[in-house]
Amino acid sequence: MSVDCGILCSKIILEHFGGVVKTVAHDLFKVSSKTLSNIVATTKLQRSQVIECLRILVRYGLVTYKVSLQNPKIPEYSLSYEKVLLFPRYVRYMLLVKTLYGDEAELLIEELLRSGSEKASSIIVRATTRLKEIKKEEKNVSLNIVRDKLILLMNKQFVMRCPEPLPGCKEIPQLIIKQEDLFMSPSLSLKELTQMEEGHPEVPANDVTLRVNFDRFHQEFRDNIMISAIKRRIDDNAGELMRVILQQMYIRTEAWEPISNPIPVVEIRNAVHKVKTNPRLAQHLDQYLKVLDEDSSNFITKVADSGGGQYVVNIREAFIQLSWAAVENIVEERFGSKAARVFRLIKSKHFIEQEQIQQYALIPAKEAKLITYRLLEECFIQIQELRKSMSSAGPNKTFFLFHIDIDQVVKKCLEICYKALTNSMVRRQHERDEHKRLIEKQQRIESLTANLREQGAPADQIDELEELLTPLENEALERVRIMIARLGEAELRVDDNMFLLQLYLMYSNCK
Repeated sequence: MSVDCGILCSKIILEHFGGVVKTVAHDLFKVSSKTLSNIVATTKLQRSQVIECLRILVRYGLVTYKVSLQNPKIPEYSLSYEKVLLFPRYVRYMLLVKTLYGDEAELLIEELLRSGSEKASSIIVRATTRLKEIKKEEKNVSLNIVRDKLILLMNKQFVMRCPEPLPGCKEIPQLIIKQEDLFMSPSLSLKELTQMEEGHPEVPANDVTLRVNFDRFHQEFRDNIMISAIKRRIDDNAGELMRVILQQMYIRTEAWEPISNPIPVVEIRNAVHKVKTNPRLAQHLDQYLKVLDEDSSNFITKVADSGGGQYVVNIREAFIQLSWAAVENIVEERFGSKAARVFRLIKSKHFIEQEQIQQYALIPAKEAKLITYRLLEECFIQIQELRKSMSSAGPNKTFFLFHIDIDQVVKKCLEICYKALTNSMVRRQHERDEHKRLIEKQQRIESLTANLREQGAPADQIDELEELLTPLENEALERVRIMIARLGEAELRVDDNMFLLQLYLMYSNCK
């Protein structure tokens, strides 16, 4: 947990929950865990305010608690900063389920993300209400369709049950749930849901509390990264083959294992033939498998020849290669093409002296030294001192060898991502504050014109209202809109890099 990470977490929580919750979260970020009394003492907030903030943070899964070692009757609270960093990714979660399962699934996930955790019946009713408002002209929107989509999302493990308090715990509740119950969908009758939609307060008897399973989304993102990389490196058919192999991998391997269990070629061939939309891949399957096996990226490797051959997916090696490529791009963007050449040279040689760098990189000595020491200063390369005795009586000779510690470089790149996200959020808020009056004026006019259209007002009256915004004001609003859209796109790109680098660190720690 770095200072830059703490600043980013504070900005995210401030944007979504306000200043009071941010104060409590930032106080928890500084330490591993704290009791309620300690939080009240350090934040100078009222006890009731701190309790409400903790309730909100626990509901969203941003804070966890455990029994204090000093006093078993008092809980200690800890901030899960990794969950806080997921907020910029929420747009991608909704886009993924919309692409896979449609608008109903997108609204269900959006409602769950907004609530943190919520009863299944409430999520279904709210999503249905919003869907009816969006699709006013369509008459096929019903509670039944939305309920079935929620069941589908649970079956596909995008949505999961929340653990329930253990019966008999009076002081500090212990939240537990059986593994087999995590993705079991609730039995909610349409009659009960219809009554809730009509305003009856009764909660269905079989209702359960749900939350989003972020790991399942990250699994899809991880697979898409690998598939896209193969498509760029080889072609679309190879990418489609990679997708099929990953699907077959899950039959015999846990989702987050660094290396899959062997997958027989027979299974891969059968799966490819079932996908009838790609006859070229089925025709040249053996050639594509050979290309993937011989490719230097080592995404898949042939491990046996029995039964036509068996292949394993080396996810750890895949993300090592992808992370190297990402780091090289960051070096090139920050320091230029010559610095990227030096960085790649040090990577290929593992250990290299300064004189060898200027010799192999074909860069003038002075410029090579400036580039090398700039990379060293920014922690993209490291230096190791090596002493060698020339003779028993003579003096020792010292060599200075440059090398790359990829773990350290990846952590450095993550710090850069934290700063970039923070700067983007600050700039976005500055644009909104700078043009707050104009934005509020536009919102009031849009609200009034929408009401007039619903009431059937004449067009000239609506046009007259819209003309309250002058051409200069419209131009200023358009500039703000474009700037905020660009910043949002930049944040998503930074988050893509963060996700890739975080996966590398996760797999590099797997033994």
